[in-house]
Amino acid sequence: MLKIKYQSIAVGAAIAAVMLVAGGLVVSLTGVGLPASEAQAQANVPAAPRTITVVGEGKVRVKPDIAQASIGVEVINGDVKQASADATATMEKLLEALKAQGVAENDIQTSYFNVWVERPYSPEGTPSTEALYHVSNTVNVTIRDLSKVATTLGAAIEAGANTVNSVNFSVADPSELEIQARQQAIEKALAKAQELAGLNNVTLGEVVSVSELTPAVIPLYDTASYAQGVGGGGVGPISPGEVEVSVQLEVAYAIQ
Repeated sequence: MLKIKYQSIAVGAAIAAVMLVAGGLVVSLTGVGLPASEAQAQANVPAAPRTITVVGEGKVRVKPDIAQASIGVEVINGDVKQASADATATMEKLLEALKAQGVAENDIQTSYFNVWVERPYSPEGTPSTEALYHVSNTVNVTIRDLSKVATTLGAAIEAGANTVNSVNFSVADPSELEIQARQQAIEKALAKAQELAGLNNVTLGEVVSVSELTPAVIPLYDTASYAQGVGGGGVGPISPGEVEVSVQLEVAYAIQ
């Protein structure tokens, strides 16, 4: 009788298990139920690959071959039309002076034009009925003959420019330098990944992914003199120094 009883229990358990599976439910060993489709999907999900991710940076230093300057004119007058006319006349002289120094027309681009009104206050703090109009006109200039940077800026000031906001040195076409920097970056990334693999007693595998950050051209020495103020005058010595082309690569390597 005991034997028959045990068989009945086993058969009943088997029938219950079949009913649960047929009903779309799989019972885990811990007693937590999951739908059969979800359990199958989880079983098919591949394990996340183990990787080592590093950043390598390559740098190449060279002499710049172009200079870029922001040169402008600002006129203040109580009559807005007169202020605009004076600014226009001065800017025309400025453009002619730049071209006379060998700056190509394609290397001159208007970057800023603005008209605004200033209403001064009296010493007592009451607003004045007088209005002063400011008219500003600025161009970005690319100078390709670095031996003429100082003379070009001086000629612009002589022509009436009264603002020189910046002088930056760069490389006209950094593509070849970026290739060299990338080669350095990938070599440094590999060396760093191998070091990390050795420290963790694992074997480095193939490259899984590579991402490049935006390459940058950075002036290393900023010794350019800036001119500002109304009236003629030359500029101080201009030294182009060097520029640095930098590339950063983020590289992920598989762990074997």
